[in-house]
Amino acid sequence: MNISDLDNGTGAGAADDAAKGAAGVDESVAAELARLRDSIDNIDAAVVHMLAERFKCTQQVGHLKARHQLPPADPTREANQIARLRQLAENAKLDPAFAEKLLNFIIAEVIRHHETIAAGEE
Repeated sequence: MNISDLDNGTGAGAADDAAKGAAGVDESVAAELARLRDSIDNIDAAVVHMLAERFKCTQQVGHLKARHQLPPADPTREANQIARLRQLAENAKLDPAFAEKLLNFIIAEVIRHHETIAAGEE
């Protein structure tokens, strides 16, 4: 399942949409659904590429921290980032709690990478 499958919770793909169209869903509705899902797919691709770029940067941070014996985690930075992201989410009309959960997930992964780098495993 990919992120775009979450729009209706079924994991149904384009083939299922076509079958539903043949089974009585108005063609204009099926076309609009396909258009919206294409947009979702494009956004998903952009999100993945942006996350890849973010992790490239955080890997560099991890190497810098390891070279200078800095701790993998920076609780002050993390708290500031969470507050900043919550404000950005509010301004964008996105649930701030969701944005915080997402950032906490990303931060945990970054710290895990930094710990791996510091241990000399990467």
